[in-house]
Amino acid sequence: MNTIFLVILVLLLASGLFDVITWKFNVIAIVAAFVVWIILLYNGFITLRNRVKEALSDIDVQLKRRYELIPNLVETVKGYMRHEEKVLTGVTEARSRVASSGGTPIEREGAENALSNTLKTLFAVAEGYPDLKANANFLDLQRELADTENKIQASRRFYNTTVRDLNIKIHSFPSNFIASIFNFHEEKFFEVSSAQEREVVQVKF
Repeated sequence: MNTIFLVILVLLLASGLFDVITWKFNVIAIVAAFVVWIILLYNGFITLRNRVKEALSDIDVQLKRRYELIPNLVETVKGYMRHEEKVLTGVTEARSRVASSGGTPIEREGAENALSNTLKTLFAVAEGYPDLKANANFLDLQRELADTENKIQASRRFYNTTVRDLNIKIHSFPSNFIASIFNFHEEKFFEVSSAQEREVVQVKF
């Protein structure tokens, strides 16, 4: 304790004797603190931007999983739903539009929502086919699709939360100056355009 006291006393005496040196150190300390502040804000933006990208990638993974399940679903149900060719064609065509639209999940949002709607129609029609509802393969597919739809919704919610945090930081003072300097931009939210699209595809019987 005495040693610490002596060190502090020496520093105080030195600061009084060397005002010029102290002033220079103060300036350096202020500049260093400012640089550290900029680095912390910049790194915060980088972290949020990477989280947004990761969340968008998670959505894409789940959408592709659903996309890959659909051919097996169509093959399973078409033997039972011979008189529902229009419904099956609608699912197949919606899937093809998703494949051809390309881009990110947000850029494909319209096509993905259309595919969701055709799946809702398919499962609604399947209610009228008891033999289909008892098919083991169909039951497995409906469970996988239910799980996938839940994960899609959860991934979208996480993405929107991360985008919200990033956008708030971009517009908040004083971090908005750093956002402007380093060209950080707002990200777009996932938004559905109708109440029907807000419903998760129902695949339980």
